Amino acid sequence: MLSEASDSPPHYPDLIGRVALVTGGSRGIGAATCHALAANGVSVAVNGRDLAAIDVVVAEITAGGGTAVAAPGDVTDEAAVRDVRDTVEHALGPVEILAAFAGGLGAPTPTAQLGLDQWRAVIESDLTSVYLTVAAFLPTMIERGKGSIITMSSTAGRQPGGANAAYAAAKAGVVMFTKHLANEVGRHGIRANCLAPSAVLNERMRRFMSAGQLDELATAFPLGRIGQPDDIAQAALYLASDASSWVTGVTLDLTGGRVMM
Repeated sequence: MLSEASDSPPHYPDLIGRVALVTGGSRGIGAATCHALAANGVSVAVNGRDLAAIDVVVAEITAGGGTAVAAPGDVTDEAAVRDVRDTVEHALGPVEILAAFAGGLGAPTPTAQLGLDQWRAVIESDLTSVYLTVAAFLPTMIERGKGSIITMSSTAGRQPGGANAAYAAAKAGVVMFTKHLANEVGRHGIRANCLAPSAVLNERMRRFMSAGQLDELATAFPLGRIGQPDDIAQAALYLASDASSWVTGVTLDLTGGRVMM
């Protein structure tokens, strides 16, 4: 069952006028989050490595009356992340909402076949990128005394599953990094929370899985459907807004009931 999440994001008036950066914002969950933030009056910087895909998201947001700019860059590269920060601050102002969503490379690989190069590439993509993004933007947040940081883990970082071991370790690392960060920066008025989705419908799933296979996958979830990018985007909106002003250090398992802890 592939029922869709709501097309209309929740409305949080306190978000109007804020500035957000979404890494991995050109597709899937990241793009849905960019749209949801923009619909709430947030000026959004869309980060990714595919400029054409970024431009599509920016064009869609601006066509709908929102404010968005392209902020391309490889978030596994420290200098590139600093350039992204400078681009965003010059175009929109200081970032108050930081959604560190870039990552991937979770395809199944037996640990005995993983290899050091793949291990390092996955850790860089899914854990080091989060650190570099936060490290670049955190000083300004501390100086201003406010901010909401939202990181992206996965079911793979919460319990053993089909993903490769490097991806699982990286995503578990994101969970603990976020908890440590929340404990450290709360006194500066900054909150840090984490999202841990399970299977969310994406381009690859549509390309390689038949309708019957998708329906079969949906039966693995107590709620009877696969997640949609908007399901995750709406959780990100909540964590970005003042509605979650007393929530920090939390990991939300967005899994249709598949993970309960």
